Amino acid sequence: DEPVDHGIGRSRGGLSTKVHQLVDGKGRPLTILVGPGHAGDSPMLPGLLDGLSVPRPGRGRPRTRPDALLADKAYCSAAHRRMLTGRGIKVVIPQRADQIAHRKRRGQRGGRPPALDANAYKGRNVVERSFNTAKQCRGLATRYDKHATIYRAAFVLFAALTWLELIGDTA
Repeated sequence: DEPVDHGIGRSRGGLSTKVHQLVDGKGRPLTILVGPGHAGDSPMLPGLLDGLSVPRPGRGRPRTRPDALLADKAYCSAAHRRMLTGRGIKVVIPQRADQIAHRKRRGQRGGRPPALDANAYKGRNVVERSFNTAKQCRGLATRYDKHATIYRAAFVLFAALTWLELIGDTA
């Protein structure tokens, strides 16, 4: 079976696409996925984590587990919290208002609210700034590409250029 290339735009199986990425603390992309625009963000989280592989300096297996995951309310679910804590990843995701209301309606049976490190959550804007930097490239901002794989490749190329700036190989 060949992989299916979900296109961008109304004519090729959807209204649009969404780019999902994990970034490090400085906004440099670590994992990039493209999904259908009509789907939610939350189902992409396991795929993003599975694609994470950061080489260690020197010898050793690459890191596949971040210290913490900072995400917005779209990723707030009990299943994600269990998955992340099971992997030993600190969860920094605020609860949605409907989840808070549901817990309060249940009274004592609703349990305690999940902990949120408010100081750590202030760093979540790094992801948004990373996307804004990527959108400075006209091709990424306007989505000229017809196929999602080519669109993702453009994001991967932009990520490579971002990492090359770190070692000083770009002008």
